[in-house]
Amino acid sequence: MMRQYLEVKALNPDAILFFRLGDFYEMFFEDAVRASELLQITLTARAKNAEKVPMAGVPYHSARRYITRLVEHGLKVAICEQVDEPGAGPGIVRREVTRVITPGMVLDEEALEPRASNFLAAVYPGAEGFGAALLEASTGEFFSLEAETTQELVEALARVEPRELLVPEGHRDSPETALVVSRLTRTPAVAELEKAAFEPARAAVFLRGHFAVQSLEAFGLQDAPLATGAAGAALRYLKDTQKTDAAHVDRLSRQQRGGHLLMDESSRANLEVLRTLRDGGRKGSLLGVLDRTATGLGARKLARWLGAPLCSRPEITARLDAVEELSQRSVWREELTVALKEVGDIERLCGRLSLGAGNARDLRGLAVSLAQLPRLAAVLARCEAGLLKALGGPLGALPELTELLLRAVVDEPPATLKEGNFIRPGFHAELDKLVALATQGKDYLLRIETREKERTGIGSLKVRYNRVFGYYLEVTKSNLHLVPADYIRKQTMAGAERFITPELKEYEEKVLTADEQRGTLELELFEQLRAQVVKEAPRLRSAAEAVATADALLSLARCAAEYGYVRPVVDDSEVLSITGGRHPVVERMLGAGEAFVPNDVKMDSGESQILIITGPNMAGKSTVMRQVALTVLMAQVGSFVPASAARIGLCDRIFTRVGAADNLARGQSTFMVEMTETSHILHHATRRSLVVLDEIGRGTSTYDGLSIAWAVAEHLHDKCGARTLFATHYHELVDLAREKPRVRNLCIAVREQGGKVLFLRKLVSGGANRSYGIEVARLAGLPPEVVARARDILQNLESGEFDDNGKPRLARRGARTSAPAPGQLGLFGGEGGPKLEPAQQKVLESLKATKLDELTPLEALNLLASLQRELK
Repeated sequence: MMRQYLEVKALNPDAILFFRLGDFYEMFFEDAVRASELLQITLTARAKNAEKVPMAGVPYHSARRYITRLVEHGLKVAICEQVDEPGAGPGIVRREVTRVITPGMVLDEEALEPRASNFLAAVYPGAEGFGAALLEASTGEFFSLEAETTQELVEALARVEPRELLVPEGHRDSPETALVVSRLTRTPAVAELEKAAFEPARAAVFLRGHFAVQSLEAFGLQDAPLATGAAGAALRYLKDTQKTDAAHVDRLSRQQRGGHLLMDESSRANLEVLRTLRDGGRKGSLLGVLDRTATGLGARKLARWLGAPLCSRPEITARLDAVEELSQRSVWREELTVALKEVGDIERLCGRLSLGAGNARDLRGLAVSLAQLPRLAAVLARCEAGLLKALGGPLGALPELTELLLRAVVDEPPATLKEGNFIRPGFHAELDKLVALATQGKDYLLRIETREKERTGIGSLKVRYNRVFGYYLEVTKSNLHLVPADYIRKQTMAGAERFITPELKEYEEKVLTADEQRGTLELELFEQLRAQVVKEAPRLRSAAEAVATADALLSLARCAAEYGYVRPVVDDSEVLSITGGRHPVVERMLGAGEAFVPNDVKMDSGESQILIITGPNMAGKSTVMRQVALTVLMAQVGSFVPASAARIGLCDRIFTRVGAADNLARGQSTFMVEMTETSHILHHATRRSLVVLDEIGRGTSTYDGLSIAWAVAEHLHDKCGARTLFATHYHELVDLAREKPRVRNLCIAVREQGGKVLFLRKLVSGGANRSYGIEVARLAGLPPEVVARARDILQNLESGEFDDNGKPRLARRGARTSAPAPGQLGLFGGEGGPKLEPAQQKVLESLKATKLDELTPLEALNLLASLQRELK
């Protein structure tokens, strides 16, 4: 047995091997040690010839949850089953790996998150970029793409958050792989496949064979060798691990550049589109607010829409038309919701059955789901929106399969196929006979016994059974003269004799094999039903797509109706005008009695290309900017938006530079991360982009930071032209509006009352001149003496009082210092102060001769910095 184990393990060296031994899956050697630690199960040992073999096992009937936990740790699990019945032949029972479960190859419904996709991403690096393929094994979704840069590749992968990354052999630890993994929000497991599987020519032959086509031109791969190589490798990985022909993967599409509004991984994370920065959960994200779907199908569809907003105005308009109609029809929404709640996950049901991992419960779930589709189609047929009406066709295309499955499978099938009894009585005549034999045998034997007593006149005749002779008729010796000639003597006993008849022998054979025959026939019927499902896989996929789309549109319509959203005007202009805009997440998180303060924002390529937003900490600058970005995203998804009116000129990309954090894994400081992200924006933003910048330059010294912020704003104005929201505490930036015609100043209104600050959350014209940081510190709970001391220091700094070394003179606690006396050295020096060095005196004389009011803020800052260096 150990020799057999080692042979199987040698073929699956990178997987934890679940080796079936009777009622347990056993693991040995390093697998046992590792699994015992991760699963918290007992580690034992088998000893032979004084050599101990580490061993750990789990019961086969509860193995699914243990497998799920190992896969969640990023491990592969190879399932090695007994493929022969024990005792069926001489020698050890034959065992084979029936499938390999990896993070990207999960089919078990209990291990899959119903409302999230589970993609494998195959990446093929080449000399001129990357090829990538995205494959969802449980549903059969299959996409390919090519990317010129690592950044472009990461943006494409981030839209689906793959669970596993497949790379050519030898690339697991490459810099490119490490960079891709580090930039994805959810870190995927990394697996390798032989390089030959990625070779474009070989991959093309493999794909053509699978799809039974002469050319890959229909899939957009005729001029995409890198995408072809990645797609071929992904599909081969699926077939190799699941030991199947993957018939449910019946389509492949290529994602073209420019088809969607793009967001880099940083922007997607900052806006918390799919999950929160706090804990990575859905609650508190945009998806968490908009997901009112009734099915897993719809939830996954909505998540993909939010991950890849549209750039095509006709497609956006079609979705908006559908959302508008459903938002105005509360009765229709309710009817659709009731029907959708009865629809199971058709995509994954079909996927499991196609891959040979399904059971009778999957057939029943599919039957019940398909039975609801005509109800959905009937409601959608009443709609006027073209997108909704188009969904009716696929939903009504499977009546024969629906009727077959409802007629064939019982209402509550058992959990496993081996238990049997899942075919409905009356579906198959031969099976009904076998079931009757197995369950009604005693009644049949009693009828034989009664009939034979009447025929022979032997009142004591009995029908009996033992394991040696089987069924027989027993007659006492006193009645032997009444035994008819067709009885066959089988055994003589002391007081009786035993006989058999051809009828009894035939019945015995039927009864003894009835259970086995019934089980075999039921499995045959299951395979026939499964084959019919696989045959209808394309139409099932189309129906599932229609269900998902209807559910996602219904979810957006429910949000529009219940949250007070409005239909945005989406056009090809460069206008971004939002009246009464609200943050879609923040307003849902407010407590009872709290009201969100709406704000107006207008941007265009004329007078308001760049909005410089100033104001206190905690006043709401970041909220306003994020809500603008989310409003644009929602509009281009095809959703209504949280505002009283909105006009959205199509954006090609959304960039955000919000927040700051070290990236120790990449060896980057806070400021380096900030500058790297800003650099990416400046290199890739276009006139059609929306740029959101929050506190650029705060990670370094004041003058360096202000200089960088000013230069970045100038570049966006002069070179790029992107619509930009620029929040800052550098109040000097408000002067940019006097120099640049398309810059406008806004600030968050604040009211000082009774020595305290009231944040009004309202965006108004003009620039702020204070940040109220000390007030925020007080609200955060700093000790009163620290707050009081901060006020003293602030007053001295603002009054310009410096010591003999040019540093701010800090007052003693509780003391106030007066303004500088005439002749005392202040910021720019003065008569009667400390004696200056000749070089310092020269700088001061030069500064005095300068017309300060004619300097730009940057020129003034440079002079000030020069003076300070000389004074030191």
